[in-house]
Formats: sequence, C-alpha cells, structure tokens
Amino acid sequence: MKRRIVVMGLMGLMGLMGLMGCEEASREDKAKEAAQEYYQALLNGDYQAFLDGRAHMDSIPDSFREQLLVAFKQFMHQQEEAHQGVVSFVPTRVEDDSLLQVMQVFMMVNYADSTHEEIVVPMVEYQGKWMMK
Repeated sequence: MKRRIVVMGLMGLMGLMGLMGCEEASREDKAKEAAQEYYQALLNGDYQAFLDGRAHMDSIPDSFREQLLVAFKQFMHQQEEAHQGVVSFVPTRVEDDSLLQVMQVFMMVNYADSTHEEIVVPMVEYQGKWMMK
C-alpha cells in the first residue's frame, strides 16, 4: 500500500513537472529566435526569406523589393571579400526597449577569418509575429 502511494506520488510529481515544461516562451526568447531564423536565411542565401522577415515589407513596390534583394546579395559578397565570409550569426542577449517599443537582439557575427563583431537587430511585433524593424 505504501509503495503504491509513493509510486502514485512520484507519477503525479512527474506530471506536474511536465506541465511546467510546457510554459510558453518569453517575448525575449521569441524575438531572439525570430532574429536568428532571419539571419540564418541570409547566411543560407535565402534573401527573400530575410526580406520577408522585415516588418512592413508587404507594401513596398516590386522594384524596391528587387533592389533590396540585390543589396543583400552584394552585402554577403562584400563580407566574403573582406572576411572570407560569414560563418554564423549568434544571438547573445536581448533587451526590451519599452520607450521605443522594440526588442533589441544583440547578435555576434562570426567571420571565417576568425574576427567577429556585434550587431543590434531591432525586432517589433507585427501582425502577431516578431519581425525585424
């Protein structure tokens, strides 16, 4: 009898821990994950996905959209010449800027020549989704 109670108690505790693990990700985590996803698309050469990750890009003229896609490609080519290319974009921290109503995602850009730099990616919630400002 005691053994059954102990086993049932342990099962209940494990179930409770499972429910706690289902907790929704924080706003900071969601913004960080979205920024990482967009910059991974840039790194993979999916410039359209990178552009689609920017807020308010659905209303720009097609000619401007094409110019932006060319600019992204040129930027990555420039990084190839200057640093032998980008190896990774790694989010390091997130700050909620309530005054500007943006989430500032700090990302480390790691280059193939062993150099790195930190960039800041402002993220906004737009149509229920985290997007680059």
